[in-house]
This record gives sequence, C-alpha cells and structure tokens, in this order.
Amino acid sequence: MNAAARYLATLSFLSRLAPARVLPEDDLRRAMFHLPLAGLIIGAVAAAPAALGLMAGKPFLQAWLAVALLAWVTRGLHLDGLSDVADAAAAHVEPEHFWTIVKDSRCGAFGVVALILALGAQGLVFAEMLRFGDWWAVIWAVVFGRACAVVFGRTARAYVRPGLGGLFLAGASTPAALWAVGVALAPALWLRPLAAAFAAAAALVLLLPLRRLVTAVGGVNGDFLGAAITLGEISAGLGYVLAQAS
Repeated sequence: MNAAARYLATLSFLSRLAPARVLPEDDLRRAMFHLPLAGLIIGAVAAAPAALGLMAGKPFLQAWLAVALLAWVTRGLHLDGLSDVADAAAAHVEPEHFWTIVKDSRCGAFGVVALILALGAQGLVFAEMLRFGDWWAVIWAVVFGRACAVVFGRTARAYVRPGLGGLFLAGASTPAALWAVGVALAPALWLRPLAAAFAAAAALVLLLPLRRLVTAVGGVNGDFLGAAITLGEISAGLGYVLAQAS
C-alpha cells in the first residue's frame, strides 16, 4: 500500500470521509504518520460552513455547528475515548478495576461530565476563533489535536495494550512525532506565532495528567488516544484565545 492509500485508509478508520476497509496490521502501525494530515480534511469539514459564510456574524451558532460536524464526521470516536478514560479514572486507578471500567460500554456520571466539559470548551474556543473570522484556526485545532495524540503515543509507547489502539500506538515513532509537531505548529507559527506557543503550553498542562495516568494504570490503549486528540483540540483553542488576549 502506497502513502496515498495509507492516508485514505487512516481517514476511513478515523472518520466517515473515506470508504471503510479492513487494514493489515502493518498499515495500521503506519497510520500514526498520517494522523495530523487526516485532521486537515476532518477540520476542513467542520470549518466549511463558517468558511462559506453560513450564519455569518453569529459565531456561537457557527461554533455549535462546527462542534456538531466534528462529532458526526469522527463518529464520536475520540469523545468516546475521553468519556471511557474519565469514567475509569474517577472510579478507580487500581489497574484491574480501571481496565474493567474502560471496557464497559456504559457511560457513567464522570464520563458524561467529561463530555459536557469537553464539548463546551470546544464550542467556546471555536466561537472565539470564528468571532474574528479565523475559520482556518478551527482546522488548525483539529490538526493540532491529532498531532498531540502522536506525540502522546510516542511518550507512552512502552505501555501499549493489545488491540487496534495498540497497533496505532506501535507506530508512534520518533520520526512520526517530529513530523506531527512540524505539521501542527508550522501554520500557527506563520499566522499566529503566539498562539502556537500558548497551545503547546496548554497541551503540556492538559496532557501531563493523562500521561501520568498511563503509568499509574500500567497501560495505554485507543481510548487514551481519543482523549489526547480532544484535549489537544481544546489546547489549540486555548492557545488562540490567550494569544488574542495578549
């Protein structure tokens, strides 16, 4: 499978934007390299209504639509990961109990609270971006979130558990992480340098507890990647807001 085919395969696994397919394990491992650029297309779908001028002058409605499209196009995959991790971490960090709760398909109170807070944060930061007409920043936030997942995966690769998420994480190599950082930061450094710096700092603050949790429970899976993506998107938004306020 060539690079273009692997990119489409990654997009099909992470979103509704390409036909679903069964991927060989080797291609799943290489998908990490394509994660940030998959965010480029996913983010473009979320930002498209605002970029086309739909509901112009109403940033909160534009932001709500962007958040809804992002959840729809990703099938809620990353939000589900955040919810599972929040439920398990709030209930118990003893490894056996933690992983039992993560595998439970039911959503508990802490999972619901995490979803409300995450979706609310996404809506607020997207609204701030769109208030200034910077629909490109929504796309950047989606790319940044996926880059955060690659870097997070590189730091936690030694704790990988079996499963599809584990195959993804096995591909979180140092070159993939460096590529992800470059893809995520280059646009912001060109358009809003201060936003890139603040976003990186916010990601460190938000993702460090998640990384510590990996050590505490002795493992990492795809749910952690979903949580890292969502927290990364919020970090980019916070970086943008802080840069605008400076």
